[in-house]
Amino acid sequence: MPKPKSGTPRHPVVSRDKWLAARKRFLKKEKAFTRQRDALSGQRRALPWENVDKPYAFDGPNGKESLADLFQGRSQLVVYHFMFPPEWDEGCPSCPFGPTTSTR
Repeated sequence: MPKPKSGTPRHPVVSRDKWLAARKRFLKKEKAFTRQRDALSGQRRALPWENVDKPYAFDGPNGKESLADLFQGRSQLVVYHFMFPPEWDEGCPSCPFGPTTSTR
């Protein structure tokens, strides 16, 4: 496909019927990919769990806390990790959006 002077490739422009036929062909591929991804995700969830017997220590809101302390009696723990340079006092404002908006 020829490139215009801007360096951006030209994109074909077709009739609605041709676009719809191409879109339907692509949709079949998208659906197959979704089914494959769902199956793979199910296999990941079915992997065995690992027993954590190492005595990890974390700096929590109440000082040094164990992994069990972080669970606070719950059966699951969500860990959200982001990094920032040592010279920053805190992470970027968008990074904690997910964890700070979670209600559970």
